[in-house]
Parts: sequence; structure tokens; C-alpha cells
Amino acid sequence: MFEEMRSRRAARRITPGDGRPLKRFRWWQLPYRSLFYLPLPDGSGGKAVYAVDVKRGQDQTSATAGADLYLDGRHHARSKLPAAFPVPGGTVEVRLSAFGLRRCHYVTVDGAEHPLVPDRDSAEGRRAHLDRSHPALSRWIGAFSLTVLVVGLVVLVTQLAQQVAEIPAVAERVGAFTAPVQLPAWCNVVLTLVTAVAGTERALRLRYSRLLDGTAG
Repeated sequence: MFEEMRSRRAARRITPGDGRPLKRFRWWQLPYRSLFYLPLPDGSGGKAVYAVDVKRGQDQTSATAGADLYLDGRHHARSKLPAAFPVPGGTVEVRLSAFGLRRCHYVTVDGAEHPLVPDRDSAEGRRAHLDRSHPALSRWIGAFSLTVLVVGLVVLVTQLAQQVAEIPAVAERVGAFTAPVQLPAWCNVVLTLVTAVAGTERALRLRYSRLLDGTAG
């Protein structure tokens, strides 16, 4: 029942496309545009190519925030975010995070999930190319991003705990607490910037953790 309700809500967010052609990806669109593809059988022995075109950094609560779906190079539909486009055999789900894309997956009717293929010239496509051409370096970058987010989470939690413990009513019950790591203001700024970079790197790989990426965002 919950899935049916969610599908109905997603369907209400979709409007028909206007048939305009899909614009090719340009290098200056790297900071804000994401473009993904999904080839599917067209039922006659050929392939139908779906494309999802979405701008990163949109506020999903805004009425103007949306994603566009193209079919064989023509605008097929538009949906408010988060989007769930019905396609043959399943649904294309699109969702943003604070750092980029949280989801751009093809979810089949039996529940299997497959990430869409990023355009080669997009930021996501360049990151995927790095993963294929230099897998060891890619793993090190991914590990570094994960480590940065874990460190950032630990620092955030301990600093918040110290602030809560300074409240008189709380201090009377649990006693004083001092964060084990005391960072100067400039270090907090640097950590915030590095955390943003790490979150962006993970978003380029469609990696998302509610605990790590959600807290950092």
C-alpha cells in the first residue's frame, strides 16, 4: 500500500514533455549539470535510449526544482523532485543531495536497482572514467572521501555534545563533557570545505549515506 501511495504521488509530479531536442553536454556545465542515460529494449528488437537531465544544487522543496526525461533525444516528461519516471520494466528514480545526486537509478519491477550511465563529458562521467582507467587511484580517493566524512562526523558530534553538556540542567544530570578535539575557528572552516569536497566526490559516484552525507550536508 505504501508503494502504491508513493507511486501515485510521484505520478502527480510528472508533466508531459514538449518534444524539444536534448542538448549535448558542454564543458562549462560541469559544475551544475548532470546527464545520465538508460538504454532499454523497445519491444521490436531495438533499443530505446532514455536520458535524465537534471541541475545539481536545486532546492528540492522549491516548486521549480525538477528533472527532465528524454526519449531518443526528445523531451519526454518533466517531474518535480524527487522524481520517479515510469519506464518499461520499472522506474527511474532521481533524487538530489546537498552535494549533487543522491540517486539516479533504474529500479525494476522486481526491486533490482541499476545506476544510470553518466554522459562521458559530465563530472559524473569523468569520475567514472577515472574509476575504469585508474581503479587503484579511484579506490584511494573514495577511501579518503569516506575518512574525511567520518572524521567530520566525529568532530561534529563531540562539539555538539559539549555544547549540550554546557546547559545547566543537562550538566546537573550528566556532568561536564569536554570534546577530545578542540579545533580553532580556521580549522573548522578548513574541515567544512574538505568535507564538502568529499561529499561532492561521493555524489559523483552516486554514493549516499544518510548518516555521513546527510549529516555533512
